[in-house]
Amino acid sequence: MQSKITSCDLTQVETPCLILGVFSERQLSDAAKTIDAASNGALSGVLEKGDLDGKTGSALMLYGIGGVAAERLLLVNCGKHEELDRRAYEKALKAVFAQLAAARIDNALCTLTALEPNGMDSYQCVRHSLLLAAQDAYRYTQTKKPASDAPAPLETLDCWIADSGQTEPAERAVAHGLAIAEGVALARELSNLPGNICTPTYLADQATAVAQHSAKLKVEVLDEAAMAELGMGALLSVSRGSRQPAQLILMHYRGGSDEDKPIVLVGKGLTFDAGGISIKPAEAMDEMKYDMCGGAGVIGTLRALCALDLPLNVIGVVPASENLPDGAANKPGDIVTSLSGQTIEILNTDAEGRLILCDALTYVERFDPDLVIDMATLTGACIVGLGRHPSGLFSNNDALAEALTQAGEVSADRVWRMPLWDDYQQQLDSNFADMANIGGRDGGAITAACFLSRYTKAYTWAHLDIAGTAWLTGKEKGATGRPVPLLSQFLLDRIGQDA
Repeated sequence: MQSKITSCDLTQVETPCLILGVFSERQLSDAAKTIDAASNGALSGVLEKGDLDGKTGSALMLYGIGGVAAERLLLVNCGKHEELDRRAYEKALKAVFAQLAAARIDNALCTLTALEPNGMDSYQCVRHSLLLAAQDAYRYTQTKKPASDAPAPLETLDCWIADSGQTEPAERAVAHGLAIAEGVALARELSNLPGNICTPTYLADQATAVAQHSAKLKVEVLDEAAMAELGMGALLSVSRGSRQPAQLILMHYRGGSDEDKPIVLVGKGLTFDAGGISIKPAEAMDEMKYDMCGGAGVIGTLRALCALDLPLNVIGVVPASENLPDGAANKPGDIVTSLSGQTIEILNTDAEGRLILCDALTYVERFDPDLVIDMATLTGACIVGLGRHPSGLFSNNDALAEALTQAGEVSADRVWRMPLWDDYQQQLDSNFADMANIGGRDGGAITAACFLSRYTKAYTWAHLDIAGTAWLTGKEKGATGRPVPLLSQFLLDRIGQDA
């Protein structure tokens, strides 16, 4: 997608479609008032007919309006002016993109970016508009031919601002928004690919391809022999049931000084999870190709980071494997030894994500990290507890938890902090190993995080359970690209380029 900032005379701009906001009770936005005056009250006349008296998001396309150079005008109801917030703004934008797609318009100029809803400035309006536009324009086509009547994806969305003094932050918002959108699109594409294409090796190849976008990014991949030599018994126990070899993908981005400690992002890369011997029910098992959304989120964030060109040192780590039932697969009751030397009794082979993560989390100690954030589609319990709106957040550091929470609010990729109390640790007790890999039904997302916490005592750490946020189910089934916006905002905040 392409975009630029303009504060030009709206009556003179030549565009296939000029997007204008109106409010409840037939009020025109300032941009719409300008067009109304130039067209001898044409917009006021339309509003008087009541065509836009409906709910927020109702829209109307107008053609042949005199006094303006735009080919079409798209009016969208933004609700009550005083109640315009991020949610109403998003609703209006989504209605706009639906109308543009239906009319097969691939180039438009949006003036909604000048509305500045409650709690949003010019930077946030522009960036959020572009992210939503890119999300709407995404089409999965790698294994499916697009329908002949498929809505046209939006290719260019230029953004209008009323105050030319806001050009610099608005242009920065364009650069940030398009960069983050690239990362989100990559994360979605990797997650949407079927497991027979997106194998651990394929995931490693795609991470390597990202390095072509920046001389600051280097990628290395550890194979099973290297992991065995290190002693990654937990991770390798998961891949034994698969014919696809496990990969440990390491993405080193060096944008900071040699003295700067790295931020480490770790993402679960289960490219397909059948549950192993504790096999999952057949219903919706196809969605288990999404069990690598954490790994895709890491790769997508590194892609965005390359485009943002931030002065940070960041390391992306993706332990990648499949989890399938085979004669060599883990069995309930098996005991494995992790890289940390701690033993784990595998009571449920479907709790495999924590097994590959724990070895990766131990491995990253060698980088002497400033902080570590892991992300994983780890537990259905998190969906039960929080639904599909926020990701679950667990952390051993209050400042890190607060920074992630704030980044989530700014990026509209929200998190909700969950407890990580020692009270839950006893649920992982085992009679035969240092710990069990599950802690029972009660607080399943919490005990999973408690399991990981046993491997993260050497550094500042946060865990994101993205099981409810990384993909959509039902008719709109597909990956969302979260938490790339959250992590990108967090990295921007680290260098003071926040909104």
